[in-house]
Amino acid sequence: MFKPTIDLPSVDAPWDQDSLKEECGVFAVFNHPEASNLTYLGLYALQHRGQECAGIVSVEDRILHTHRGRGLVADIFKRSDLDRLTGNMAIGHVRYSTSGGSASQRNLQPLVVDTSNGGVAFAHNGNLANGVEMRRSLERRGSIFQSTMDTEVIVHLTALSQRSTFSERLVEALHQVKGAYALTAMDENSMIGVRDPNGFRPLVIGKVGENGYVLSSETCALHLIEAEFVRDVEPGEMVVISRDGIQSYFPFPKKERTLCVFEHIYFARPDSTIDGINVYEARKKIGAWLAREHPCEGDMVIPIPDSGVPAALGFAQHANMPFELGIIRNHYVGRTFIEPQQSIRHFGVKIKLNATRRLIRGKRIVLVDDSIVRGTTSRKIVKMVREAGATEVHVRISSPPTSFPCFYGIDTPTRKELLASSHTIEEMRRYITADSLAFLSLDGLYEAVEGKEAGFCDACFSGDYPVPFPVHGAEATQLTLLKES
Repeated sequence: MFKPTIDLPSVDAPWDQDSLKEECGVFAVFNHPEASNLTYLGLYALQHRGQECAGIVSVEDRILHTHRGRGLVADIFKRSDLDRLTGNMAIGHVRYSTSGGSASQRNLQPLVVDTSNGGVAFAHNGNLANGVEMRRSLERRGSIFQSTMDTEVIVHLTALSQRSTFSERLVEALHQVKGAYALTAMDENSMIGVRDPNGFRPLVIGKVGENGYVLSSETCALHLIEAEFVRDVEPGEMVVISRDGIQSYFPFPKKERTLCVFEHIYFARPDSTIDGINVYEARKKIGAWLAREHPCEGDMVIPIPDSGVPAALGFAQHANMPFELGIIRNHYVGRTFIEPQQSIRHFGVKIKLNATRRLIRGKRIVLVDDSIVRGTTSRKIVKMVREAGATEVHVRISSPPTSFPCFYGIDTPTRKELLASSHTIEEMRRYITADSLAFLSLDGLYEAVEGKEAGFCDACFSGDYPVPFPVHGAEATQLTLLKES
């Protein structure tokens, strides 16, 4: 078996760097007098999809108004900011960074540009597999980029098109790119939602008010503004919303549907429904299958909050074992905090999570979580539970081992940083110091989410990438060997 040589992760790695992160969420409102206010609320509901930065663009009288910033939605937008975002159309974006860091103000979305055909705005959820290649090609043709995001590739390709309408220009641009995108775009008269032919990222249509429409990454954002769910945007579909209503087109070659399966494991909010599958119900089924595949003698099942809660419920119910909230999360922890000068062991985890000692003391504990990435946080949580008095700590993971990086818009560590890419499950167990460790099988995962035939991307588990990506040299060789091992 091929085993690339890497060192074990540092136990001092920050807790907020030991997880997979969805890189963004999009939300758009058409034909509503409070378009920017509704978009603000929509982004608030989608905050879990991106916590580094956010922005809203509205349009009124052919003028695009923009407000963007770094931080959480509630911190970026004040009442006065929303009052300036006038008009009955708006699009918004929340972001973690993948292609292009978010540290610079120029990398904030939605992107706004003036073209010979008027102002346009774009908000993109995903990642282009050929983004670097297309950027170099455009630069050779004289294009000047203002950001490091691959979203700007789509903007330049659209601006270069000689087609007559905005939707036709965008179609011509998207025919030249490959990868993952749930895209919302807006010119002075219309709004567009489009999903890549594989359907990696979700996008839904809602109706608000008498004649208003909404585009959103998830249905949970529709509920907040009391919008009616209409349907999912289909893979490879473009919807154009104007005063004439909604027109639907399928301008791209048909591909096999490959929604990111991690939406149902971790990324989406449990109260969302994606491509007809309720996320909460799917996670409970995942937990039940995990208990079926890897039963464990224990006194109670404890989720690692918050993402592990539905799976832990399913596990506990199937195993006929008590479910307890034995680890409490501090919901008021920001992305930065001041550490004490005197060293406190595992401070980063302790400020976020705390074990209920009276509940845990003298018990055999089954911890349920959604994934292990680097393993550093799992290690600290296991030790915290032991220090709270647990006699045994067993860890069950409601997904297969994450062995491969994502190239379709998830902020995944490099292959070298993924613990499962180079260690056996037994080696991982010893590293996190658990009494036992088990992962859900890929077959079990699909039993819980309506089967492989429903159409999912599982490349982070299997190494089967639906869309080719440019990886060369030693990294490409190692990925191939790892897949064959």
